[in-house]
Amino acid sequence: MTSSDTTAPARDDPFPSLVDTARFQRNRRIPIPDFAYPEGVKIAVNFTLDFDAMLLRRLLNEPWGQKAKGEFGGRVGVWRIMEMFDEEEVKVTLFTPGRICELYPEVLKDVVQNGHELADHMWEHEVYPDPEIEDAHLTRTLAALSAVQGKPVTGTRSSHTPGLLKSKGVVYNSFSSASDMPFYELDAQGANPILQLPFHYALDDAMYFSFGWLDTPNDAQRVMDVDEVFEIWWAAFLQQYRQGGYLNFLLHPFVSGHAMRVDMLQRLIQRMKTLPGVWFPTCDALARHILTTHPMTPEAK
Repeated sequence: MTSSDTTAPARDDPFPSLVDTARFQRNRRIPIPDFAYPEGVKIAVNFTLDFDAMLLRRLLNEPWGQKAKGEFGGRVGVWRIMEMFDEEEVKVTLFTPGRICELYPEVLKDVVQNGHELADHMWEHEVYPDPEIEDAHLTRTLAALSAVQGKPVTGTRSSHTPGLLKSKGVVYNSFSSASDMPFYELDAQGANPILQLPFHYALDDAMYFSFGWLDTPNDAQRVMDVDEVFEIWWAAFLQQYRQGGYLNFLLHPFVSGHAMRVDMLQRLIQRMKTLPGVWFPTCDALARHILTTHPMTPEAK
């Protein structure tokens, strides 16, 4: 056997394709020039809840212990955390699967009554590749949530097709970590711009307080002390506050609805309030401000 017989075939260099992908993604994401908040506001802080009662875990038929976490979130956790937000007069956005309207309707009615926002989070926490099924699920979800809210749903946290979202009146998405500030995102064809209100996984409670998260192995688990997470989140807030930035906290009632974590969040909010110019809008309120004062223009594309 010659040396050439033992030489592995040369692989195509992946670098050019990575560069092309990076350029493509950069061109899809349009920053907002001269971004400004309403007068007197230095930073906007969105508190958002993914109130899915672990529907995806049900679809994956995970063990009963995981499903029980979802039951806790719907029966106990969400009530605890929403009571705290009401006490602090902080308005939040619940990204909610349509199926939750059947599972926990009393929660959603109470949330709306207290001035919070409902937004789309898919029908059963999954977007199907079949366009007809995707359309049917989104249509059904928006109808169910709008009926509870008493007005149209304007936002989503999902991978739904941008053109479909826009055709249904959805004007913002919160399903990206591509920037630290709101931006406009085009679809793969360079059309259908939609406002993105980005979150970051460093502000996602599941990253700090999870065990058995989506079948991750034991050595990947972490249940951190609430005071340690408090300091991480306070430092993140201060950094963005100093530069007039933006924060989007992603919380789950089955995670942050435990008593000590609710208390930690309340202490965090109370400390934020000690500084001037902190705005706690719903995602819809922030989106309306941006769409009015910083609309996407043809020149920006």
